[in-house]
Amino acid sequence: MHPLARSLPLLLGLLACCATAVVEPPDDAAAATLRAAYSQPPAAWPAATIDPGVAFVELGRAPAPTYPPANPWSKQKQALGHALFFDGRLSGTGQMACASCHDSNLGWSDGRPTSLGHGALALARNAPSILNSAHGRSFFWDGRAASLEDQALAVFENGREMATSGEALVAKLRSSRGYRAMFAAAFGDEEPTLPRALAALATFERAQASDGSSDFDRFLAGDRAALSDAQVRGLHLFRTKARCANCHHGPLLTDGGFHDLGLSYYGRKRQDLGRHAVTRDPADVGRFKTPSLRNVARTAPYMHNGLFDLPGIVNMYDAGMATLVPSPEQAQDPMFPTKSPLLQKLGLTAGEKKDLLAFLEALTERRRRVSAPQLPPLDDA
Repeated sequence: MHPLARSLPLLLGLLACCATAVVEPPDDAAAATLRAAYSQPPAAWPAATIDPGVAFVELGRAPAPTYPPANPWSKQKQALGHALFFDGRLSGTGQMACASCHDSNLGWSDGRPTSLGHGALALARNAPSILNSAHGRSFFWDGRAASLEDQALAVFENGREMATSGEALVAKLRSSRGYRAMFAAAFGDEEPTLPRALAALATFERAQASDGSSDFDRFLAGDRAALSDAQVRGLHLFRTKARCANCHHGPLLTDGGFHDLGLSYYGRKRQDLGRHAVTRDPADVGRFKTPSLRNVARTAPYMHNGLFDLPGIVNMYDAGMATLVPSPEQAQDPMFPTKSPLLQKLGLTAGEKKDLLAFLEALTERRRRVSAPQLPPLDDA
């Protein structure tokens, strides 16, 4: 038997175990004590369970979007980006838009395990949300883009995604009197250029920010009844026994870093080396970027390969995630991935898992529906 196959029964069992688990009755006294503790400012909350070396930042209210000096916000630039984001005519097929994989109704993801690209080909990875992307330090699961502008260009030029070129994109925009007028409003003259198009797209994406409507944000704002007892217990578990805050911390609930969770399928059919494809550092094999957990209940399925639902993820973390075991042939392989030491078996009870899930639900914001604007005609120059 392949050594990695030993993990399969564990994975399948973990995903199903909640169906038959007995849930313990809640401890109302414990909830009352925790509510009092967490009704204080975050700086006075109980100490979080954080490993040495982790640059922990306390949880907090979502920040407003920021814009780089080289690409400041304007209403006109955001409006142009809005149109570009939804315009499938700009792709190689004439049908694929940014909005094809990033739907506001689905937390700015697409609800698929992995997205469908050019020609309806399944892509290798799950579509990350663009919510709060203004604060990102890198983009894509492997961090290969340093800015939203770079990320947009990479998608346009990817033969399995938008399948076009910068020259073809600009030619289509120049063919449109309506688009030229929008470029004039955003940039002062009507000349569409690739850098301007990317700047407008990035401006629209940066504007998609958390609005403070989640139960957790209302709790942080002073509404101490905004969280249920289960959610308060879940918040405490998140920061302590469940160890979530080692990677999911700060106002956006992400460290922005890269970690190996044992899901690289190294040496197998579904292999994905993650960050290593960018850095070529053997230490980065199997490492993927930590996603934000804001609106997490709306962005299923999860992980870079979209294999899990939310209860399944909790079960996997409770077990310390999958551990890859090298075969004899891999024993001296310098590329063999090493799972993050931040992952440990947790010993959560069924009731604790339920409370943790309740807290994750409390990160859900009011549903937003950002629809396509009226798009200007092409080829009417």
